[in-house]
Amino acid sequence: MNITEIVRQRYSTKSFDPSKKIAAEDFAHIEAALRNSPSSVNMQPWHFIIADNEAGKARIAKATEKLPYNAPKIAHASHVVVFAARVCADDDYVAAVLAQEDKDGRFATEEAKQAGDSTRRLFLGIHRNQIQDEEQWLAKQVYLNMGFTLFAAAAAGIDAVPMEGVDLQVLNEEFGLTEKGYKAVAVVSFGYRAADDFNAALPKSRFENEAIFTKI
Repeated sequence: MNITEIVRQRYSTKSFDPSKKIAAEDFAHIEAALRNSPSSVNMQPWHFIIADNEAGKARIAKATEKLPYNAPKIAHASHVVVFAARVCADDDYVAAVLAQEDKDGRFATEEAKQAGDSTRRLFLGIHRNQIQDEEQWLAKQVYLNMGFTLFAAAAAGIDAVPMEGVDLQVLNEEFGLTEKGYKAVAVVSFGYRAADDFNAALPKSRFENEAIFTKI
């Protein structure tokens, strides 16, 4: 795997070929990235709604009524994922994270388990009570997941485009996210670029190293 080539060639796909579908075994790599992304103190404050058929994509596309230029990016993609973030990490949720870690064998002793729980609650308390940005902090973890998954897609030869240009409230209502304690933060479409996708031919534009790196 040539990581430099992958990151240089990856781009936001503006036009998908609707005739090209991602094979189930290939999309499994995307699902693995969604599930295994890093998050602060392993909070995993995310939920994903995945559409791989016309009916499902049409439900997500309801969120483009006021932003119709993004509708084809959903309709023509192979798979579309709604990224949702928890609004708050309540006691039940934090306990569920700990229980899953315990089930997965992350703790050698009861003391280690309690230390892990205390550390998580410490950081949660900082964001809830001191910085008072719990909701934003949890959403940041989902964006971390999104970046991780976009790279995984590129490494697997799958094209993608992340979109905030959708009506998030429509998605919240369509999928009952609010009642479940989540909110939609973005949509990502996955598939394979169309032959006439203009963005594929454009050179990548980034600041020079000297402008973005400070080495000490």
